[in-house]
Amino acid sequence: MFGILNTNKSQKIKGTVVLMPKNVLDFNAITSIPKGSVLDAPGKIIGGVTGIVGGVVDTATAFLGRNVSMQLISATKTDAGGKGQVGKETFLSSHLPRLPTLGARQDAFSIYFEYDANFGIPGAFYIRNYTSAEFFLVSVTLEDIPNRGSVQFVCNSWIYNFRSYQKDRIFFTNDTYLPSQTPAALSHFRKEELLNLRGDGTGERKVYDRIYDYDVYNDLGNPDYGDKFVRPVLGGSSTYPYPRRVRSGRKSTRKDPKSEKQGEIYVPRDENFGHLKSSDFLMYGIKSISQTVMPLLKSVICDEFSSFDDVRGLYEGGIKLPTDILSQIAPLPALKEILRTDGEQALKFPPPHVIKVSKSAWMTDEEFGREMVAGVNPCVIRLLQEFPLKSTLDTVVYGDQSSTITKEQLETNLGELTVEQALNEKRLFVLDYHDAFMPYLERINTRAKAYATRTILFLKDDGTLKPIAIELSLPHSNGVQYGAESKVILPAEDGSVESTIWLLAKAHVIVNDSCYHQLMSHWLNTHAVIEPFIIATNRHLSVLHPINKLLYPHFRDTININGLARQALINADGIIEQTFLPGPNSVEISSTVYKNWVFTDQALPADLIKRGLAVEDPSSPHGLRLAIEDYPYAVDGLEIWDAIKSWVQEYVSLYYPTDEAVQKDTEIQPWWKEAVEKGHGDLKDKPWWPKMQTVQDLVQSCSIIVWTASALHAAVNFGQYPYGGYILNRPTHSRRFIPEKGTPEYDEMVKSPQKAYLKTITSKYQTLIDLSVIEILSRHASDEVYLGERDSKYWTSDSRAVQAFTKFGTKLAEIEGKIHSRNKDSSLKNRYGPVQLPYSLLVRTSKEGLTFKGIPNSISI
Repeated sequence: MFGILNTNKSQKIKGTVVLMPKNVLDFNAITSIPKGSVLDAPGKIIGGVTGIVGGVVDTATAFLGRNVSMQLISATKTDAGGKGQVGKETFLSSHLPRLPTLGARQDAFSIYFEYDANFGIPGAFYIRNYTSAEFFLVSVTLEDIPNRGSVQFVCNSWIYNFRSYQKDRIFFTNDTYLPSQTPAALSHFRKEELLNLRGDGTGERKVYDRIYDYDVYNDLGNPDYGDKFVRPVLGGSSTYPYPRRVRSGRKSTRKDPKSEKQGEIYVPRDENFGHLKSSDFLMYGIKSISQTVMPLLKSVICDEFSSFDDVRGLYEGGIKLPTDILSQIAPLPALKEILRTDGEQALKFPPPHVIKVSKSAWMTDEEFGREMVAGVNPCVIRLLQEFPLKSTLDTVVYGDQSSTITKEQLETNLGELTVEQALNEKRLFVLDYHDAFMPYLERINTRAKAYATRTILFLKDDGTLKPIAIELSLPHSNGVQYGAESKVILPAEDGSVESTIWLLAKAHVIVNDSCYHQLMSHWLNTHAVIEPFIIATNRHLSVLHPINKLLYPHFRDTININGLARQALINADGIIEQTFLPGPNSVEISSTVYKNWVFTDQALPADLIKRGLAVEDPSSPHGLRLAIEDYPYAVDGLEIWDAIKSWVQEYVSLYYPTDEAVQKDTEIQPWWKEAVEKGHGDLKDKPWWPKMQTVQDLVQSCSIIVWTASALHAAVNFGQYPYGGYILNRPTHSRRFIPEKGTPEYDEMVKSPQKAYLKTITSKYQTLIDLSVIEILSRHASDEVYLGERDSKYWTSDSRAVQAFTKFGTKLAEIEGKIHSRNKDSSLKNRYGPVQLPYSLLVRTSKEGLTFKGIPNSISI
């Protein structure tokens, strides 16, 4: 393959190669192959390639000499076998330390290729790394190509020693071709690269691999450690359906051949930027909490919060820690933001936005209702369309689970309206977690004290939502097969015992909501469901394919963060299990919810219609009339959705003039078939999957993927600390039922409502872990790339696509301005609320850190 092209009347083509050495942030040196090592495969001779003696060498010059080589591949001239001609092997020439376009931590090198007119226009290149350490190849630019000008290669890939690969590493220009339009000279290379990315489905993946394949979630538990660590395999069965993850091929556990041994998570190498991205430091912080901070805090945090002021002390004075404990936590770089450095030995957190203006407004019913439409989990509330509420649970297994809320109970808070009138006027709404939690309560309540909840809310004349009844249900005392035992709690005047009970009831609702949010709205409906599409895209859509170029930025770092989640967040006895109510059943519950997941309903308009929050109305903005006009998530979200879909429509139309073009695309068809039948294989027979036979099928599907990975994830992620950083507002655990009259707990509640509340919700130790994690998850990295932006201006050579993308960015900027204007409108009470926190989660751009706004392109944290 690395032969020499015979060139006559040759000239030189100058290239600029931009790369980053391994561990560049740590200034670790590159070491090359020791002298005398065999650098080539048996039977091959590469003249003159010898290494320099291993050891520490200067990172700026480590790639010079004969350490990194390239060969151009023609896009217009073929060899005797019909493949593009391959040019002469050429090595980096010189270091360019002062190139003005260099990004941070990047090095540039010049390279000169021999060239003549018989070679044609370069369309790809091979690269070989002869050193022992990998480097990150950023880009390559070729200048003064005859009949072309400059040629850009956007690479963004790790390059290991060439012996790590069965096929030499290849990169293509930033040109765009459908499979049928690929230049004949590049067709073979295009297909071969996709085969390389698919692998053969066998063996254990290595750190340098770039192979994308599917597997079930069989690595969350560790049965070899005992029954406490046994978890069901998620995916591959009707009992526990689940989206697929990237296959790693690790060995099975000793006790269960269906479970994979835990250990270092495999991530295809180009999905893992190492320490080249600042967001990696955020992810490192989560690992630090799981592996170091949790055990240390558990050993010293034995007391409980004594009052609400004590909780607020987390942000004002912090928690004093023993010197030896602090000395072990302080060196962790990702946690420096929450550690005092003034010698006070305190663990201190930034004030959450929800209490920056008012310390008590979170307790109001108005704020409770507002957070259902403008909080961190605004996509669950639905219109109440039938009364009384019914359950979808199988009566044979769960008995009668119907709601016990009566008309009379509701009408005490409906003014002059009857329930029938309120239903007809679409003024009753429900937050219903009953069916999600009831099947698990018997197991949950062996170590907690929780209810399955239903909450009815009334839409007031001023557009705000008022909770008017909360139903708290437990499995029947004789067993859940006999149904539920429920109590209904109604609002009460402040200062009464009943008002304390009402506050506790709201806390139990929020515990349900917090857990559903983290496990379903956040993890399942964004992180988990997107991963199969990333796998399928890398396996079937070439980097030359227009849909790969469309979707690529929306996949950045997602497999990486999902791998970390399986390692430290959702694994057996991990952070989620230790701090959230469902404990060992956490991810299993999300499997149950996935049974009812519908891809097409992830489009925001379809989601709103399904929940009864909107009806089609051509005369209304976006073609929808909202049931709650002041619904910040929906109002802002619909503008973002329309902008995304318009951009996708315009872009896709550049390449697919007819439905037939979609049908005959030999990469699109297997891409979609595999994403559905393997990636989401447990739901493959559902009738709602788009058939991918029309341009609109492609537009709608891509729009849903982009929306899910960007705006939907932003809406449910970056408000976690601003709202949940104050544990009183969003507890994640419940440790006590509502006290009954005649019990010591009831007497204590009467005497000290605050203590009763604190003993009901998340413990102090769990709170510290919760806050440490969600602070990290709510932060933006310094190098975040936001919706409407690209990390390279050379992402495509198609000027039409660039123009359409620029229009998309302009539209998003306009929407950003509209959101700021709406947040200043005092008549829109749900946008501001009693806590005086404007809804900004769907504002597109953000600065680094905890900002309560910003829509990254992808699920990168």
